[in-house]
Amino acid sequence: VRVAVAQGRIVMQASTLALIAEGRAGKGDVLGVARIAAIQGAKRTSDLIPLCHPLALSKVAVEFELDHTANAVTCRATVQTVGPTGVEMEALTAVQVGLLTIYDMCKAAEKGMVITDVRLLEKQGGKSGHWQAS
Repeated sequence: VRVAVAQGRIVMQASTLALIAEGRAGKGDVLGVARIAAIQGAKRTSDLIPLCHPLALSKVAVEFELDHTANAVTCRATVQTVGPTGVEMEALTAVQVGLLTIYDMCKAAEKGMVITDVRLLEKQGGKSGHWQAS
């Protein structure tokens, strides 16, 4: 079993975050669409990243957290498979695609949003065993 957890965030103006939180974005349910996009991104990673193996994923879970203090949305993806290679790239891709979808759905309200702090938080399984970011 291989598991990877990645996270990132998108920082924006308070008014843009309010559109997301209140469901008033012009393109619809921002976080719902971003969740589906992130899952699709994880599943299509091998189509996007050269030399990345296509994997049968057994789990892709995507969570979003609104941070009204920092005017940001955090995206966390947990990806799992049973196989000979890890799923770090799938978790990182899921986060990036989820955050890019938030940008796309809110760019009419704000073009200056910043995607930041995308990183691997944890991986389990394989030759290197368990690794966790400090």
